[in-house]
Amino acid sequence: MNRQFYDNEREIDLAEQKTLHQREKKVIAARSITFIAAVGSFAIGWDMEIHYPYIVSLLLAMIFIRLMNYHDDLKRRRRFLKSRMTVVNSYIARARGTWRNRSNDGSVYLKNNRPQDVDLHIFGEGSIFQYICAARTKRGRDLLAAAFSPEPPDFNEVRNRQRGVAELLQRPRLSLDLEAYARLMPNNHDTSELIVSVEEELPPLGKIYCLRFVMPIILIASCVLAWHGLINEFAPLFVMAFSLIIAVAAIPAINELLAPLKIISKELRLYRAIFERLESTNFSSTRLNAIRDILTDEVSAAQKLRELSLLVDAKNARYNPLFFILGNGIFLADFFLVAAFMKWRIDAANHLRTWLDAFAEVEVLISLASIGQTRTTYCFPNFYAGEEPHLMVEGLTSLLVADAKGVPNDVELYAGTTIITGANMSGKTTWIRTLAAAVIVAYSGAPVCAKNFAVSRLAVLTSIRVNDDISQGVSTFYAELLRIKSMIEYTEKKLPMLACIDEIFKGTNVNDRVIGAKEAIRRLTNDKSITLVTTHDFQLCDMVDENRNISNAHFEEYYENDEIKFDFKLRKGRTHTTNAKYLLRMAGILPPEENTISVAGGVKK
Repeated sequence: MNRQFYDNEREIDLAEQKTLHQREKKVIAARSITFIAAVGSFAIGWDMEIHYPYIVSLLLAMIFIRLMNYHDDLKRRRRFLKSRMTVVNSYIARARGTWRNRSNDGSVYLKNNRPQDVDLHIFGEGSIFQYICAARTKRGRDLLAAAFSPEPPDFNEVRNRQRGVAELLQRPRLSLDLEAYARLMPNNHDTSELIVSVEEELPPLGKIYCLRFVMPIILIASCVLAWHGLINEFAPLFVMAFSLIIAVAAIPAINELLAPLKIISKELRLYRAIFERLESTNFSSTRLNAIRDILTDEVSAAQKLRELSLLVDAKNARYNPLFFILGNGIFLADFFLVAAFMKWRIDAANHLRTWLDAFAEVEVLISLASIGQTRTTYCFPNFYAGEEPHLMVEGLTSLLVADAKGVPNDVELYAGTTIITGANMSGKTTWIRTLAAAVIVAYSGAPVCAKNFAVSRLAVLTSIRVNDDISQGVSTFYAELLRIKSMIEYTEKKLPMLACIDEIFKGTNVNDRVIGAKEAIRRLTNDKSITLVTTHDFQLCDMVDENRNISNAHFEEYYENDEIKFDFKLRKGRTHTTNAKYLLRMAGILPPEENTISVAGGVKK
């Protein structure tokens, strides 16, 4: 992580916030003085019955309005900077390892029929989703969740997404700005109902709306004829009065037609700055260029939202009596406003869904890029073209462990089974979880926390955090049986698989466990499966003698000053030590005595 970049960005934003605060105080003072001066000038003109103070008052009123608009701009900028500071701090917190208070942990995406979600901490408290999610919209979060699948995706599509993520890693300021704009939206902003309402087919405008062309023409003609003395000079006023009567009569119908305008504007106004930024950026990756093309194809998304803002301004102006009288008396402005809004809705109906989907993909890319933005060591995975199972990692650490605490491990696996032994707390479960989770992260198009990573097409199946289900009458042991049964059934499909089993059949007695574990390992050792099994049963390590595709690996502990230590490094071969009695005494469950380390076949003092 380029920590210096984020620290600098925070200092820059803090400095600008201070500047804006000082500027805002000056604008408030200037606005107050201008208002008092305008009122005073008007009073002088009224009292002295002279005209030029009115002109001065009008000019001051215009300056006052400009100051109000400028003040609104300052407040909007200040809100944006506050949002941006929150985003910057979130990146720094993730780099420090203090990210678990992030609000969205993706628990809503947990699926009962997909145990990998819980086993590998994909969703839920302290999960990968909670770590990386930068999506503010529901569409973005849904799309991000869908990217984490245990089934192998189309690798060409993944490579395409990788290039988009890589480009955002080179544009951290763009990612910060886009995420900051998005944070101004409501949390989990859902536009589904809005899209449906916009896409509804609109009835054609009634023939009465043709009067928006007819009445101005009649008014112009009456003015010309009155000018030449061919008709009464008050005729244009009668035409204007008639237009105004039509507008007043149409108020209920027009209000009904314009009612969605306020809702649509409120839902979409914050997308304008996002679309403007995306449309004005020259991208190099195919993925991001495709997104920009969507936003600019046929009609500019940002331009349409600017038009929407103008329509909202025009709608608000209707409530000004002077504008209503003059606008409708001369032009039937309400009729033109309705027609313009109907045209906007028709254009939006053809594009709005794709625009919002495009931004959802941007949110996914920003989220995936956050791994590279917050980690010191990362790489983009490579994908083997062949169908033979193959997984190679170098320097892999867990995304959920702070950079400074992560212990890197290397491994290269082909079809076969690796039996992993080691003392309690030595890192067996964490390792298989880290490895399997990294595969799923790789499938999403994100970088992984490793120096090098390559994987073939592998479905990821797990049996790690197994729980009972009282409502279904399923014990923990039987639940694990079902998990392993599903792995065996998957092998019958002759499809490549990565199977991770933690402490196999731990819910039954040692004799039955060893018998069942050996048979399960035999069934899961084939030319299409990479199987990882952790266990405390050393009898399983002897299976290397019956099948050359079965191997042993282990983690070790060591002792310093009667304290147990772990280096969390994966080594070849089986372990020969246990530490359960030591931990039981340390916890106060066994009575204290001379510390010993159990060794297979004896005791080491």
